[in-house]
Amino acid sequence: MSLVLTDVFFWALAVLAVAGGVMVFRFDSMARATYSLLTSLLCVGGEVLLLGLDYLGVVIVLMMTIEMAIMAVFMVMYMMNPAGLMPMTMVHNAKGATVICTVLFAALATGILLVPWPQQRGKPPADPTRALGMSLMGPQMLTMMTLGMALFATIVGTVVLATRRGRYDRLGDDLSGRRPSDSVRGGVGR
Repeated sequence: MSLVLTDVFFWALAVLAVAGGVMVFRFDSMARATYSLLTSLLCVGGEVLLLGLDYLGVVIVLMMTIEMAIMAVFMVMYMMNPAGLMPMTMVHNAKGATVICTVLFAALATGILLVPWPQQRGKPPADPTRALGMSLMGPQMLTMMTLGMALFATIVGTVVLATRRGRYDRLGDDLSGRRPSDSVRGGVGR
């Protein structure tokens, strides 16, 4: 990809990320705020992909998509006002938060502009994904991969145990029942 195209993508994603973050605090709906936050985080994942950290960028995109989708579902289920039918605000202590954010932004911007940035030494690794993984986890990579599979198995097991009935309960052990024995009519089985 050319440098100009990379710059265009970088700035477009940066503007979208900031706009999405701002809109989180402007929406009346928790669901809209959630998807606005998702937009902002997906743009950040795109920025990481532009930096050449493909694995980390894809992980950010996948994690944030799943997390925000789950959060939106729970908000719609449990919030009193998920659709924003009544006015609400995501900001508490607006004046104090404005002062804190302004001071923090000024300090960070000053640091960016005044601190001398280090010069690059050496060459980038041939495989940045492997180098990042070794840097983050070192010799514990196998442990983390095993833990990831264990967590996935736990999630699947929890979902299976949480459902009261499966297809064998509905249509019999050999799935030959003419009509499913649903306790509530009108579902997939009828």
